[in-house]
Amino acid sequence: MALHALKAIQKIPVDIDTAWGFFSRPDNLKLITPPEMNFIITSPFLSNKAYAGEIIAYKVNPFPFITLKWVTEITQVKDKEYFVDEQRFGPYTMWHHEHHFKMIEGGIEMTDMVYYKIPFWFIGDIANSLFVRKKLQTIFTYRFKKIEEKLGRWKDGELNTLIFY
Repeated sequence: MALHALKAIQKIPVDIDTAWGFFSRPDNLKLITPPEMNFIITSPFLSNKAYAGEIIAYKVNPFPFITLKWVTEITQVKDKEYFVDEQRFGPYTMWHHEHHFKMIEGGIEMTDMVYYKIPFWFIGDIANSLFVRKKLQTIFTYRFKKIEEKLGRWKDGELNTLIFY
């Protein structure tokens, strides 16, 4: 069972307060998730700003006619620098997602690092090659677009980066 990883980098022409204010609010995740995934937060309590120990429950349809329940915990937060969410229950054997924010000239650079394992040994690795990786690529491509719509497009039109390992 392989450990898979992806890295997404996006430059956004906003200050760190605006970026942090948007991305550290759990309810904004729905705004940057493809609508066909029917993403619904089911947590009875949500904060206005992510904090270590916060539990967030979701329902999501990654593929037609497949509804999954997913529970993540915000495990680490360093204000205006990074936060980490990890799956507690859900479709992956392991899910570790780091969100990093760095001030650069003209805005911020946001880097997402995701490490994940899929269950079912080599069958999970085959599933990753056939459709999981493609689905994650679709999700992050959609996120890039929605973030540009909500927060602005980088001035020089530099392309966003999505790398799978």
